[in-house]
Amino acid sequence: MQAQLIALDWGTSSLRAYKLGPAGVVLEQRALAFGIMHLPSEPRDIAGVQCSDGFELAFDAACGDWLDAQPYLPVIACGMVGSAQGWSEAAYRNTPIDVASLGQALHCVRSLRGVQVHIVPGVIEQVGLPNVMRGEETQVLGVLHNIGADVLIGLPGSHSKWVEVVQGRITHFDTFMTGELFAVLSKHSILGRTQQISEHFQAEAFDRGVQVALSKDGERGVLSTLFSARTLGLTAELAPDQQPDYLSGLLIGHELAGLPASSKSKPIVLVGTAPLCARYQRALALCGFTQVSLAQEATERGLWQLAVAAGLTQPATEARHA
Repeated sequence: MQAQLIALDWGTSSLRAYKLGPAGVVLEQRALAFGIMHLPSEPRDIAGVQCSDGFELAFDAACGDWLDAQPYLPVIACGMVGSAQGWSEAAYRNTPIDVASLGQALHCVRSLRGVQVHIVPGVIEQVGLPNVMRGEETQVLGVLHNIGADVLIGLPGSHSKWVEVVQGRITHFDTFMTGELFAVLSKHSILGRTQQISEHFQAEAFDRGVQVALSKDGERGVLSTLFSARTLGLTAELAPDQQPDYLSGLLIGHELAGLPASSKSKPIVLVGTAPLCARYQRALALCGFTQVSLAQEATERGLWQLAVAAGLTQPATEARHA
């Protein structure tokens, strides 16, 4: 099957490359540790030029051989590659925004190979405290491709996003630094001193953490309940290998408690790694959210839809008759 598009999900710590065929089917994919903060530095020849630019080197490592075989394949990229610290800055677009319209606002950077890399702009919300996303907007579009109803999309991770979509438009989103805070507390605070990593998920401890966040104690906020991750260990109520999952449940519970009460009446779609989404599904059930599903391949689908909207490739029906 002939490729029609190269799609890149280029974040802070990793670079994922997809070679997509008709209708966006994934023909081949790669994952490299060349996020924008971890670029290669060993100079090498690219298109007859000795190159030491990290972005060019990473781009060539990700898909240079694909372009050798098909030099005119269009390329689209989303994520932190379009940030101020990225390859070339793609300006934010303001909410509310029709996600599909981002395909008409792609920012281009020309690579050494002469290939135009089309970068998806991020989204900014400037009502109250400003909030931004890069990459998640593409996943949102990938989810919406198969969903017609208004929906709340959860994207758990280092900086978890909760995106409200009404009639195909991002109307509001929130960011919770849950994953990063968990890592910082476990590695660099006193809470990590008594923790032991468990080989198995400690479900009971995780559930207890969620329930504490939802309890009257939790109403005083996460700064009040965090210390319980230590004191429950000191009083032998939590074993060392239960403490990490308790802390995880506590932080996720506080995150979910911060969602609007109206969210419980909306369908929720989770996008992320399977183990992390499983934690969120479990916590959402404890919080009373009943309409929860998982989305697969949201990034690839979203990049394909944006490429179609930009005219970089053909929709499935046209591709079949081309």
